[in-house]
Amino acid sequence: SLLSTAILYLVVIAVLLMTWIVAMNLFDVQSEIFLSLLSALSDINQNEPQCSVSTVCPPNHFSIQLRSGTANIIGPKICFDGKTIMSHVMNNVGRGLNIAVLNGETGAVEKFDSNEILAYLKEIKTGRIVLVASYDDVAEKLTDKMREIFVEMGSSFITSVRTRDSWVFAGRAGTEQKSLFEKQAVNDAKTNVYEGWPDMVEVSGCFPRTETVVKN
Repeated sequence: SLLSTAILYLVVIAVLLMTWIVAMNLFDVQSEIFLSLLSALSDINQNEPQCSVSTVCPPNHFSIQLRSGTANIIGPKICFDGKTIMSHVMNNVGRGLNIAVLNGETGAVEKFDSNEILAYLKEIKTGRIVLVASYDDVAEKLTDKMREIFVEMGSSFITSVRTRDSWVFAGRAGTEQKSLFEKQAVNDAKTNVYEGWPDMVEVSGCFPRTETVVKN
């Protein structure tokens, strides 16, 4: 009868509606679980050491890793805050000094270069973080004025860097506080690892963020 058919249709519609409601609820639950897993994975990733630093850096610090070039064959590498910004693979390094300048408060990369070093160094503003890695022979183009500027950034070894030495350094413009992030390998026939070249050098760790100066 028509009544029986109508009731049957209503039952089918009710069942379909209930099935849809249950399915949507399950979908919401699964979505929440999926989003929770993504969030957890993100937190885990953020809590992992970066730039080959052995521990997670504390607040207001950036992870850094500086590796000089190997002889005149393999270029240097500069990693900052978990991201490689200069490397042989990225094809943005050159022979001599490779320098990256970063905003000391935000960590933003402002510029990097391996050419026209003196003019480049003079333009660096106070408070900027300066990361340097050598490749090939840095002494060839290293002037006394350039050495003086690096000393003002906290370098202790730059005055003794000579032909074919390996050198890495992390400092801050506008401060003469000695940097803890610096290493040098001297070109010495008795200790050279490669023919005519010393071993590459590397430093890594947690570099302090530049403190924000509040103006009255």
